[in-house]
Amino acid sequence: MPKLETEMLKGTLEGVILASLSGRPAYGYEITARLREQGFSDIAEGTVYALLLRLEKRGLVDVEKVPSEKGPPRKMHSLNARGREYLEEFWKTWSFLTERLEQLREGSE
Repeated sequence: MPKLETEMLKGTLEGVILASLSGRPAYGYEITARLREQGFSDIAEGTVYALLLRLEKRGLVDVEKVPSEKGPPRKMHSLNARGREYLEEFWKTWSFLTERLEQLREGSE
């Protein structure tokens, strides 16, 4: 992933993870796999786990420990009401920014 793309992604990764959870609950590895399927191929699992912990501490996701066949229980993350509100605000902000960026791009052509 080019450096500029990586830097831009850092500012939006929380929203990306919340969007991934908006469809259905998931554990860290599953979220990473989903994002990679969506083209975010260079996202490290460690980054996803760190962000999930931060989202949990901020009260945006709920966590349930689910038994695993292969070792300790997994932490299943799900989007809660506060997380849905945050995600809605994220999409509003995203729309605002993309509209302004498009205006700038069109003005410079």
